[in-house]
Amino acid sequence: MSSDRLAHTLLPKRIALPVFASDALSSVAYAPEEIFRTLSIAGLSAYSFAPWIGVVVAVVMLTVVASYRQNVHAYPSGGGDYEVATTNLGGKFGLTVASALLVDYVLTVAVSTSSGIANIGSAIPFVARHQLLFCLLVLTR
Repeated sequence: MSSDRLAHTLLPKRIALPVFASDALSSVAYAPEEIFRTLSIAGLSAYSFAPWIGVVVAVVMLTVVASYRQNVHAYPSGGGDYEVATTNLGGKFGLTVASALLVDYVLTVAVSTSSGIANIGSAIPFVARHQLLFCLLVLTR
């Protein structure tokens, strides 16, 4: 498709959701495990905090959803966090946000890959012994 037609193209939901929601989806994959690991280090009595941590996570997610809804209504042309920061705070803040987003995208892939390989390794010992190799194989595909 030529570039001049791309501005008027909408992605179907089956493609847009995994592409644009990958950060939130990947967090769901490893966050509960890390929360329970931290609670287990604190001791068995700390598990009583698990339901409250779940409530706090739900409140944070609802806050994020509400924030995104406000941004979508305030900036219907798109642009995301970069445009919001640049418009409201100036170019330097916009570049800071853009830099943070790039780091976030790289770390999301790294953490998701290592978490996925660790989960596979828990079922297949060969993968567990060669986690780095399998992570690199996934990233190069």
